[in-house]
Amino acid sequence: MGKQLYVGVDVGSSFCKVAVVDADRKPVGWSCRRSGTDFTQSAQLGAQAALDRAQATFDDVANCISTGYGRSNVAFTKGTKSEIGCHAKGAYFLFPMAITIIDIGGQDNKVIVVNEKGERQKFMMNRKCAAGTGAFIEEQSLRLRVDISEFDGLARQSTTPVEIASFCSVYAGTELLEKLRNGAKVPDIVRGIFVSVAKRILAMASLSTDPIVMTGGVVEHNPLVVDLMRELSGGDIRVPQHPQLMGALGAALYAQEGATGME
Repeated sequence: MGKQLYVGVDVGSSFCKVAVVDADRKPVGWSCRRSGTDFTQSAQLGAQAALDRAQATFDDVANCISTGYGRSNVAFTKGTKSEIGCHAKGAYFLFPMAITIIDIGGQDNKVIVVNEKGERQKFMMNRKCAAGTGAFIEEQSLRLRVDISEFDGLARQSTTPVEIASFCSVYAGTELLEKLRNGAKVPDIVRGIFVSVAKRILAMASLSTDPIVMTGGVVEHNPLVVDLMRELSGGDIRVPQHPQLMGALGAALYAQEGATGME
């Protein structure tokens, strides 16, 4: 074995994220790709891309831990860990203090509170509903016939945000069509969608612990959501360099610590 590397694979419902750390816990490789319909293949290709970035091969991998919706589909994993644990570990590694972590994912939102030692104190997840998640935003982009990659830029052009009263993705879609018929501009509607997401997060839990670390794909691709959260909550909000990779990073750190088995 030329190198001793540790891999974390976070197979989400929308994206498969992979992080690679070395024996000193230094991140040396990463990848992010659509999960698609074959989670096993996505994990394999994602890990290969991350190892290529680290200038390494599977022969250099000493341990691998998987997490996320499709964690059991990772053929080369040596154990699994919960998303809550991995996101907490990844965020605390970058922000070693008492923090509240807000993760906005494709299908769910998580609020995780850890103390100054990195110990989880409590966590909350949204109900079995797409409200406030990446799926909610994607559904509205389809209804508006606007590519989701354009959402952040459009929302920043808004002068009069449209209020989206419904948290339900189905009812919100009907509401958007009504707004359009009444002459609302697309940038104002998109900003209203982002405001709705931020309000949904704030409705989940009282954010009393500062600072707040925001993670997830929605944060990665729509930084305006972070600005709106700062505006609405008044909190000290921080964002890691690659917010979408927190779960994978936490899994890689578990792998470096020698964690195996189920959590």
